[in-house]
Amino acid sequence: MSFQQSYDVAIVGGGHNGLAAACYLAAEGCKVIVVEAQPKLGGMASSGYLIPEAPRHLVHPCALDLMSLRAHPMMPSELQLERHGFRQIEIHPGYVYLHPDGSSLVFGRSAEQTAAEIRRFSERDAAEFIALMKLVDTFIDIAIPMMRADPTQKNLGAKWNALKVLLKNRHLKADMTGLIGSPAYTSIVERFEHPVTVSALCCLLGAAGPITGEATGIYFALLGFIQRFGIGRVVGGMQKLPDALAARLAELGGETRVNSPVTEILVKEGCVQGLRLGDGSTIAARCVIAAVHPSVALKMVTPGEIERRLLVRAELAPTNAHGGAPMKVDVALRGQVRATRHEAQRPDGLSLRQSVLLIGTAEAVLDNFKCAARGQVSKQPYLWATVPSAVDLTQAPPGEDIVYLYPVAMPVDPSDGWDAIRDEVTQQVIDQADEYLPGIKALEIGRRMEVAPDFAARLNVPKGCVVHIDTSATRASTMRPAYGLGGATLPVKGLFLGGAGIHPGGGVNGLPGRIAAGRARRYLGT
Repeated sequence: MSFQQSYDVAIVGGGHNGLAAACYLAAEGCKVIVVEAQPKLGGMASSGYLIPEAPRHLVHPCALDLMSLRAHPMMPSELQLERHGFRQIEIHPGYVYLHPDGSSLVFGRSAEQTAAEIRRFSERDAAEFIALMKLVDTFIDIAIPMMRADPTQKNLGAKWNALKVLLKNRHLKADMTGLIGSPAYTSIVERFEHPVTVSALCCLLGAAGPITGEATGIYFALLGFIQRFGIGRVVGGMQKLPDALAARLAELGGETRVNSPVTEILVKEGCVQGLRLGDGSTIAARCVIAAVHPSVALKMVTPGEIERRLLVRAELAPTNAHGGAPMKVDVALRGQVRATRHEAQRPDGLSLRQSVLLIGTAEAVLDNFKCAARGQVSKQPYLWATVPSAVDLTQAPPGEDIVYLYPVAMPVDPSDGWDAIRDEVTQQVIDQADEYLPGIKALEIGRRMEVAPDFAARLNVPKGCVVHIDTSATRASTMRPAYGLGGATLPVKGLFLGGAGIHPGGGVNGLPGRIAAGRARRYLGT
């Protein structure tokens, strides 16, 4: 086979993980190209002006907040992204729960701050929260070094650091293990009594998935990350992150190509040869990193080169397996909104305009997931809402807002089909949000919505799963995405996975790309 171009590494997928992998490899002197099917780079970490009636309102069609990157901040500094336009600011306060009765609970930057909020509702709950956070913080101290490391390597330093934490807190080991291994909902209701406390924690942890499943106590890591690292936003919108990565890659001599879907990862006799693109052209590469969903990547491989059982294993890895998935609604407004009813009831006069607002009750969280699992839409509001233009004024015209609505658990495949209920459910979500951010309906200029099938089609992710493979204790480390596919090597020599479907999983942090780059570098001997 004759190739038009030749590279050391070809990367399939121009999301932030693919771009990060390319930058790390180019910095080591590798000749690298990133190939992206979409018209622009960024994947789930993108933003743009996507509402025709509101051409100056910036929309984030997927990721918005920087929590994971603040917990694992290596990529911006190691790749010198600030020199290329990347900058973030922290939101104060970050996450705030809004109860239907008008009360609110701020998740602070420490256990003590959050406990002070909880104490307004229950002294007992406040004490329980302090005790709970000792377990969560110990787990975070153990987990973070291992999350940052390639699980296929010895990682003696990371393991030693984790062991020191465990030995220091060995008296907490049994309770910590019980917390992680139990359903998150069980751990919440056995500890807390006030409906505001219980609902706030359910609304927060539900973002990671159904909270009634076994071993979903791992979702408490979300609470630990929020309090320890806070929530950030990219100044100018999330697109500034992939743009900075692309600029750094160009500076290092790497290349990017958009509007170039890959139709085949070319393999011969068990060894990567390169890529075939949609226009029929070919690229030679000594190594290929597929920074896309694992099942999508393996299906691209030359037929017959991947064992059938591995193809099936990747395809059946859990992707929104519980039947629920987030919905995304963006609403452009001709004015500004705020949580006036809830702000009025706070004793401190705190403004909540910049915060991520968690809306719903414990009962609503459970009902939304139950309904989604049977293909129905719950009538009870459970969503996250925020106003990006309140944090960064450049994201909407002066005096106007763009609102980001994120119903957490909508059916992947509703019994009536999304085409039949799309408009009705979108209006339901906007109506529900208007109860907490009054003015959304009256001030609307235009809207945009996507559900799981839309994410699946636009981003090429099965069932629209935004973290590629569901988050769970059984899909971590070398078991992510599945047994035999999470190691340093795949059945094809020179092929590596590099997206959210490998360790440590989803979130905007670049760690899967960083790990994949290390694997490719070791393979190439650079």
